[in-house]
Amino acid sequence: MLSFRLAEDQERLRARARAFARDVVAPHVEEMDRTNNYPWPVVKAMAAEGFMGLTIDPRYGGGGRPLIDALLVVEELAKVCGTVARICVDANTAVGKAIAEYGTEDQRARYLPKVVAGDKPAIAITEPDVGSAATSITTRAEKRGDHYLLNGEKRWITGAGVTGLYLVFARFEGKDGAAGIGGLLVEADTPGLSVPKVRVMMGVRGMPEGDVVFKDCKVPAANLIAPPGQGFKRLMTAYNVQRLGAATVALGIAQGAYELACGYAVRREQFGQPIGEFQGIQWMLADMRIQLEASRLLIYRAAAEAGHGFPDKVDSAIAKVHSADTAVAVTNMALQIHGAAGYSCDLPLERMVRDARMFSIGGGTAQMQRNLIGREALRSAKTQIQEVAE
Repeated sequence: MLSFRLAEDQERLRARARAFARDVVAPHVEEMDRTNNYPWPVVKAMAAEGFMGLTIDPRYGGGGRPLIDALLVVEELAKVCGTVARICVDANTAVGKAIAEYGTEDQRARYLPKVVAGDKPAIAITEPDVGSAATSITTRAEKRGDHYLLNGEKRWITGAGVTGLYLVFARFEGKDGAAGIGGLLVEADTPGLSVPKVRVMMGVRGMPEGDVVFKDCKVPAANLIAPPGQGFKRLMTAYNVQRLGAATVALGIAQGAYELACGYAVRREQFGQPIGEFQGIQWMLADMRIQLEASRLLIYRAAAEAGHGFPDKVDSAIAKVHSADTAVAVTNMALQIHGAAGYSCDLPLERMVRDARMFSIGGGTAQMQRNLIGREALRSAKTQIQEVAE
């Protein structure tokens, strides 16, 4: 049985993150939401604080910490700002960990210090006609001597236009399905790479979601990080940690909304008493806390078992589904408790509701995660039946 009592060092890290969110992040949140501008001053401050490379090996300037430590920081940041928390996730999860685990020493030495310094890498999977069906991507990588020619279009790429590095899922050698998919590290200033459109989203504003087009991009063969055949499995394994990070952002947003609701329930009076004295409000707060605690335990369990590596795909999927559902439910209940004040733009709750909604979609929809969980449940049942029969 795993224990989730945090060590003193982890408690200090969490306290640092909480203070950073309050003192450095909070003053920028309204502007980010209003302008959709990427928060470069905050990102640089996060890098200076060491939050942009918590899981990266100290040889490359990182903190060398296990995944759960990074998620403790993410949760605290998300209580104040989902956007900044997502940036922290991207700096500590999929691309950085893929480079650390699967990259060559040259790739690690070239790119990991940049991540630590604040250059959040981006992962490019989705295409105009390819969303959940990642094995159907059409972006092509064709070998030409010492380089690859990359052609295609990606959509809904988080960090498009601000990142210096993309991990691009592409189809190699004309092979169909997962067997033909591999990964290339593509620098943002590569000739032929363009970002023609950045979209304004419903929530989590300040983090660009853009289209990325590759037109005869010459990518050095040395930038191949996941060859076709084993590439798709490697890349999706790395993406499991991104899903766990997304779950943590959702949890943090919901926790922040819950704390606002608790404070309001104590201060706000109606019919001669604080509204928190009414059973209806108490039940709402109880339901919120139950869901939050369950999400937190699911995330911590998956992260603790992963250690310095990648979390289990089912554990990640379960945590993401539950946390995404929790974020939507809790932020809506918190807004309801605040009444008209919650529905106004005077308080952050309406932004939290918008931000929370993203996590049922981004990083793998709730429906796709449920499909994965269901398939694994059936596979496990079939294995048990076979073992009994033998």
